[in-house]
Amino acid sequence: MRSSTTRVVALVLSLCAMLSVAAYGQQPEELPAFAAPASADRDQAGPQMPQPAGNQSSNNAAAHAATEISVPHDLPHDLSPWGMFQAADWVVKAVMIGLALASFMVWTIWLGKSAQLFFARRGLARELKAIAGETSTVSAASSLDYRHSVARGMLDAAQREMQLSTGATRASALERLSTRLNEIESDANRAIRGGMSFLATVAATAPFIGLFGTVWGIMNSFIGISKTQTTNLAVVAPGIAEALLATAIGLVAAIPAVMLYNQLSQNIADFKRLMRETKGEVWRIVSRQADALATDRSTSRLHAAE
Repeated sequence: MRSSTTRVVALVLSLCAMLSVAAYGQQPEELPAFAAPASADRDQAGPQMPQPAGNQSSNNAAAHAATEISVPHDLPHDLSPWGMFQAADWVVKAVMIGLALASFMVWTIWLGKSAQLFFARRGLARELKAIAGETSTVSAASSLDYRHSVARGMLDAAQREMQLSTGATRASALERLSTRLNEIESDANRAIRGGMSFLATVAATAPFIGLFGTVWGIMNSFIGISKTQTTNLAVVAPGIAEALLATAIGLVAAIPAVMLYNQLSQNIADFKRLMRETKGEVWRIVSRQADALATDRSTSRLHAAE
């Protein structure tokens, strides 16, 4: 009897435990007592102690950073070179446009001067080969194809000077001819160097002009930082990139200008060498002609004396 009663009690307790577990799983979990609203705790607890100054400053800094990040800014969507040019200040735009035009002029001058020097050197070399060994200015001029070439101009000037110096001494005639040939050589060298000063100017000043545009753009960027009162990199970086674009364009204009200037200078040096050789050959032709005239005069005098 006692054992059966014990079994019944154990069975009832087991059923109660199972029902309680099932009921606990179906009901929503209640908040613990310590998770009550802070306002009720503060009201019940009374006045609180003030927080340390360090915690307050850290909290203020965190709040300021969160506010700064959440501030919307009108950032440029196109950060390509063209987009940065359109968003730049008008002074920086003027600097970029001027440097771009200077770069275009550098390449244009290089193409024109390269073609001019190529044909001038080839023509001088051909004319020098044609007049080599001639004994008179007339025969030398007739061997040339072009009437407006440098060698033809030297031969014509020599022929006119010899005609004007009839009856003068050989030394004085050659001295006047030397000054005339030097003038022709100087004019040709001055004409072939046209545009080289512009290349030198661009090579020397383009980096500094681009740097001026960069400094101006960075000043505007700092002014914008002071107005927006933010140091967020997303706000500062576009303005600085626009400013640095001016320096980049300045270098794009200056570096080719230096290289092309050196190349053209070498070609001009070759042209000057051919000019000196042509002038020397014309001088030798005139000297041979003068010697032949002097020999003819001496022969005529001997025949006259006989």
